[in-house]
Amino acid sequence: MTDRHQLLQAFDALLQPERFRDYGPNGLQVEGRSEIRKIVSGVTASRALIEAAIAAQADAIFVHHGLFWRGQDGRVTGWMKQRLSLLLAHDINLFAYHLPLDAHPELGNNAQLGLKLGLRADTRFGEQELGFLGERAQGGGFATADELASHVGQALNRQVTLVNAAPSAIKNIAWCTGGAQGYFEAAIAAGADAFITGEISEPQAHYARECGVAYLACGHHASERYGAPAVAAHVAAQLGLTHEFIEIDNPA
Repeated sequence: MTDRHQLLQAFDALLQPERFRDYGPNGLQVEGRSEIRKIVSGVTASRALIEAAIAAQADAIFVHHGLFWRGQDGRVTGWMKQRLSLLLAHDINLFAYHLPLDAHPELGNNAQLGLKLGLRADTRFGEQELGFLGERAQGGGFATADELASHVGQALNRQVTLVNAAPSAIKNIAWCTGGAQGYFEAAIAAGADAFITGEISEPQAHYARECGVAYLACGHHASERYGAPAVAAHVAAQLGLTHEFIEIDNPA
């Protein structure tokens, strides 16, 4: 058992949120009971995750996508009221870390996706150095972009959207989880043969075709399932707490 303040200190020490310019508050977003025995981790603080955490008798929830974002409507109505009501009624703490969770070099979303896909990060790129760039850990690369897309799809159990304009074998691979389609141009400039992320917008297909770099969109949720449980498990072990990851399916 630990207390809420010690848990927040442990998360902050590991993820260093003060280093990032982010789209919402990182850290403790909703205050619950002071004593912590069990953490439930998940990707998003949805009502389904909160309900599952209540059933699992969690004292704290740790997520990548929290409840509060810059520019959102501040009124507590509808879905926001429903989620907050559950957290407050059951006295559960909500911790959320966005960009700090993406960026951690070992336990973050990008690092964990690289491990899942068998990629070795050699360098970082893009705004706030959130993007990872490297090669296949076992060497040899991929003969084609289609082979890489098949590999990613099998690893994530997810259909991959591929815009394939790569003229040759894939060696240098860039990746950045979630909605990081805006990092594609930086990946191209960094020398990538292919870029892996969660989503694709209209411009990226044209950039891929015109620049000869393959673009793979494998799902926002699917690409960000790994950082939250890795961090929560690490901190739980450090503080002697119980941890459980709860997967809430999301086709996005």
